[in-house]
Amino acid sequence: MNNRIGKVNELAWALGNILIALSVCFSAKSGFGVSMVVAPAYVLYLKVSQTLSWFTFGMAEYCFQMLLLLLLSIVMRKFKWKYLLTVITVVFYSVWLDIWQMMFGKEVYSLYWQRVCSGVVGLLIGAFAIALMLRTYLPQEAYEMVVKELAEKYHKNMNGVKWIYDITSLGIAILMMLVTFHTFSFRIIGVYTIAAAAINAPLIAFAGRMLEKKFDFSPCFFKLYETYNRKVN
Repeated sequence: MNNRIGKVNELAWALGNILIALSVCFSAKSGFGVSMVVAPAYVLYLKVSQTLSWFTFGMAEYCFQMLLLLLLSIVMRKFKWKYLLTVITVVFYSVWLDIWQMMFGKEVYSLYWQRVCSGVVGLLIGAFAIALMLRTYLPQEAYEMVVKELAEKYHKNMNGVKWIYDITSLGIAILMMLVTFHTFSFRIIGVYTIAAAAINAPLIAFAGRMLEKKFDFSPCFFKLYETYNRKVN
């Protein structure tokens, strides 16, 4: 007998984005660095917020991901319909990132045990959230869109393109950090960054197996599913 809870695809998209934002919030509060993917936006946030106190991490993510979509459109030589849908995802995620930071605060935890717990919780929530997002047909963030589009355009292995993108993102973040702060900050690139790169893949795979035992990720809104696939393919 199939006891899995069915038709949770759209819910997985919403919950995945909300939890990814929570994961980023906790990683930032650990003071041990953030993932390579969000590191450039985090540098932008830390620098601009020194001058503009109202500039949030969510705003930085929105600005950076919109820049990525613009650059992607230039490379692809057209702006696809699905890029607009990615904008919706970016806005939704960015708003929730700011909500979580308002709830938990923007500053790094003062006690060491709090920082460690924050980093571990951030890693676990992030892996669970990504596992959810990988099982939804709805658009993911600009980071994933760039990897997918470039892999398809140049007929390359997606894992290889993802690896190149992550390393490039890390390099951009380090360059931005050195130019703007004139020093290397372990608050931006630190233990968390290395841990996320090393163990994220097996954590995501494990979370995915557990999720598929309990949930059926078929779409709840089948007409939306058909419309989306007809538009993007």
